[in-house]
Amino acid sequence: MAGARRLVVGISGASGAMLGIRLLQVLQPLDVEVHLVVSKAAELTIAQETDVTPAEVCALADHVHDVGNVGAAIASGSFPTLGMAIVPCSIRTMSEIAAGVTSSLLTRAADVVLKERRRLVLAVRETPLHALHLRHLADLAEAGAIIAPPVPAFYTRPKTVEEIVDQSVGRILGLFDIDTGLAKQWHGLG
Repeated sequence: MAGARRLVVGISGASGAMLGIRLLQVLQPLDVEVHLVVSKAAELTIAQETDVTPAEVCALADHVHDVGNVGAAIASGSFPTLGMAIVPCSIRTMSEIAAGVTSSLLTRAADVVLKERRRLVLAVRETPLHALHLRHLADLAEAGAIIAPPVPAFYTRPKTVEEIVDQSVGRILGLFDIDTGLAKQWHGLG
């Protein structure tokens, strides 16, 4: 890919808006061009869960695409990217992607990433999961998506929510070979 490395970041309406916000904050000083798409439900969740406005979230990205603009650059396979991370990823968003439904730019961009065989990382935020959720997740994994729920790594002995968030964000970005130094690695016992 000529020029800057590009990453598409989606934030859907699942709980865990701080994960997507922190991911954007971590990417800011790096040599990664960030293309952001935020669902309408995510705007509500951001307002409910954080003291950050949607405008402040958008200011963390290089390019912001309206969720209704299915003609945006990220909706085309001819627009080269490293892939896409949806953080957090709601069950609705995951289900639309699994079904091949592209009702918004968020799901269209994810569909493009899959069809182009690029990396799609879904930080699915839901529990418990029923059989249909699991079938959709399995279908996505078979299609090439990486299902990466933001599960705490307790071997790091986190003391704050921020440490848990940073570990998850570091692991997600590591899946794109973006080393942030945030994710503490397991080095075995002894």
